Amino acid sequence: MPRWHYVTEQKRRVSIGPVNWSSWLLWGFVATVVLTTLLAGSQGMGMTRMNVPYLLGTMVTPNRDRAKLIGVFLHFINGWLFSFIYVAAFQLIGRSTWWFGGLIGLVHGSFVLAVALPALPALHPRMANKQYGPTVARQLEPPGFLGLHYGIRTPISVLGAHTIFGVILGAFYVVK
Repeated sequence: MPRWHYVTEQKRRVSIGPVNWSSWLLWGFVATVVLTTLLAGSQGMGMTRMNVPYLLGTMVTPNRDRAKLIGVFLHFINGWLFSFIYVAAFQLIGRSTWWFGGLIGLVHGSFVLAVALPALPALHPRMANKQYGPTVARQLEPPGFLGLHYGIRTPISVLGAHTIFGVILGAFYVVK
């Protein structure tokens, strides 16, 4: 029999080892801090007008000052939750590497730009949309495809920050 026949005859099992919770909590937090800092820094330097914590916070409250604080909290929770998806991928392949984390981050950032940001007006109670425009209650500008309504360099900022988020997780998360 050909050699490949023996390989295909064997039943392959996918087993995910136990999650290293302390490593996930630490490096998920660190990666989220870096991601949030990079996105805030790119806004501060004029690369983009997008402020993710503000967008998240205004989903909960119309108070602009309170929205920033609530948004930072929500962004950290989201970062930790998304870092668990990265950790699950690392556990699935049995190791974590900086390049695999960066690849996941690139896919994550691409999804945010191509799917999540354009869908945001449908979820956000205070964001205008293309069909109806701004109203008294909906005054925030929608991000548009790739977040381009917030600046031509917004995709660079988002992709870079999410890729670095993944690189940090891949480089420092320890698979048990």
